Formats: sequence, C-alpha cells, structure tokens
Amino acid sequence: MSADTTTALLKTPLHALHLALGAKMVPFAGYDMPVQYPAGVMAEHRHTRAAAGLFDVSHMGQVLLVGDDAAAALETLVPVDIIGLELFKQRYAMFTDDNAGILDDLMVARRTDGLFVVVNAGCRDQDIAHMQKHLGGRCEVRPLPDQALLALQGPQAVTALSRLNPDVAKLVFMTGGFFTLDGIPTFVTRSGYTGEDGYEISVAADRSVELARKLLAQPEVQPIGLGARDSLRLEAGLCLYGHDIDTTTTPVEASLTWAIQKVRRAGGERAGGYPGAAVVDRQLAEGTARKRVGLVGSERMPVREGARLINEAGEDIGVVTSGTLGPTVNKPVALAYVAKPYAALGTQIFAVVRDKRTPMTVASTPFTPNGYFRG
Repeated sequence: MSADTTTALLKTPLHALHLALGAKMVPFAGYDMPVQYPAGVMAEHRHTRAAAGLFDVSHMGQVLLVGDDAAAALETLVPVDIIGLELFKQRYAMFTDDNAGILDDLMVARRTDGLFVVVNAGCRDQDIAHMQKHLGGRCEVRPLPDQALLALQGPQAVTALSRLNPDVAKLVFMTGGFFTLDGIPTFVTRSGYTGEDGYEISVAADRSVELARKLLAQPEVQPIGLGARDSLRLEAGLCLYGHDIDTTTTPVEASLTWAIQKVRRAGGERAGGYPGAAVVDRQLAEGTARKRVGLVGSERMPVREGARLINEAGEDIGVVTSGTLGPTVNKPVALAYVAKPYAALGTQIFAVVRDKRTPMTVASTPFTPNGYFRG
C-alpha cells in the first residue's frame, strides 16, 4: 500500500459477502480484507481450533507453470526438490536472492496441467515478474487472476467439505486433486496455515461466492478473518512473510532447513544452482550467528513484534518478529531471532515491554499440537 490513501484498494470476489456477513474490513497487501466478523477474533480463533473456519485468501497469487521443463526451471529459483515432487503432491518452498535472503515463501503442487504455485499477496506482482524473467524462456508462466482461493480449516473441515464431495476425505496432508464440490469444479489441497487439518480450494472467481455460501451453510463452518488467521498461524509456529522472514533472513537463520531436501544440499544429486546456494550450504555446515526461535512468556503481558530481547545483564540479544497472547495456549507466545548462544530450548531471556522486563523461555514450535491429517 502506498502511503497516500487515494490508492484504491483491490477487492476479492467475496468482498460483498464479507460486508453482508458484518465483517470489519481493513487494508491488507493492497486489498480491502475482513479482519474479523461480529463474533470477534478470540471466538473465531477458538471456533477454528474446535470446528471449522472459512477464510478468504483470494488475495494470494495463483500461478501455473506449464511445460516439460517447468520443474527443473523452478529449481533454479528455490532450494527445494521440485523435480522429485510426485503428481498431486504439494511442497513448501521459498524464493531466495543472491545473498540467500528470502524473497517470498510459496506452495508448489504438481498437477496434470503443470506446477500450481501459490505466492503471498504482498509479493505477488514481484514474484510473477521474477518467474517470468527467469523461467519464461523454459516454461509458460501463467498467472491465474480469475481464480479465487478459499481455506477451510479446523478438525471438522473434513466433515463439512465431505458433504460437497466425499472423496476429499481420502486426501492426506500436502496432497491435492481436482474435485467437483456440489457441481462446482475446483482444485483442492489438504493444507493450510493454521496448524489444523483443513483444505485450500482454488475455484473460479465467478463461482467463489456460491461455493463460500455452500460451505457457510454447513453447521460446523463460520467465517474467519485475518485477525484469527494471524493468531492461529503464530500458535502453529508458522512464519509470516514480511515479519518473521524477509530478504534480511536466510532459510537457515529462519529455521526452515526442513524444507531443503538432501538432494538440493551440498553433496546432493542436484545441489545448489539457485540464488544464494553457497551461503545456504556454508550456513548448513557452519551454523549462523542468530536463529529464529519460539518464545513463551510466564506473565500475561503480550509481547509484540519489534520488542527488544535482552539477557540477564541487559545486553541486546535479539528481537521479536511476531507475538500475541495465544488464545489456545493461554500464554504469550512469540517468534523471534536471537543470538546463537541463547537459541537452545529452555533458555531464559527477557523481552522489554514498555521499559519493563518480561521473562520469556525459548520453546519448541508449534506452541499447540498440529492437527494435520497424515492418514
């Protein structure tokens, strides 16, 4: 968003539905988006953890990479195994720059018609330009602006969605397929960004309201805004681009090395070949000066993004990148970067909140157990 408010906000295909449902709208990544509905963020968060929540994530960028060389081409931009990605499997990836800084994180699924890529709203245009510039000579980079994207998240998501097509229950975490949902053609993956079981559904924009209404008609489902989406993903220990990861953080510093398969690491069959590979390989071998960690507070004081972290002696040792009072865990939780000597689980440090020290403990993530369905 530009600083001057004359910039017209973009609207998702579900915009009128959000207003009809009583949503409070806010600017987000250039879009007018629902931050919460009348139930409020806390109730929406708890409902998603207990039942099923419907999120409009149509502001995200959807792109199809088409051509036999698409997987090998995409590997020149990400440190992830794309060639080995099987049909209807999905994988988390990140675009890196020459210093191994993270340009964006993304999801990649192999479909019968190509590689289906979902990128963040705030980075969408630059990501598409990045792919067109670097991959355009090897495969077709086809943006899908006429597709909406819905996320149905929570332990009862499978119950609700199965009423529209029982076959969706056969999917396991990070797999997908083409499904007709009560007469509406879609591409569905069993994934999401809440730490719960659930689905992301790519649907033609002109059928998206119809589909959303069918889902909201299910007794388990309520609409959920960006406020609860943020607290849900934070409790799940998941990074938010532009906050917990950006061009100043590398995949190793960000504790995202689980996403870099052996085949793409030094000594692997297809090692390197992506921007910043030498930096990543060196950091994998030698470690980094700082690391992303989870933090849990013992006092009720929420610790927000930007809070300084200090040691017992009062020396600066890091900074909080995301923080909230976790509605499920009922404690302050945060993601932060800390100097390596303070990154071990159980380490006691302090956050500075309104000039006061609040004790924090380095903790493993997720802060609440994941509910992913793995079969």
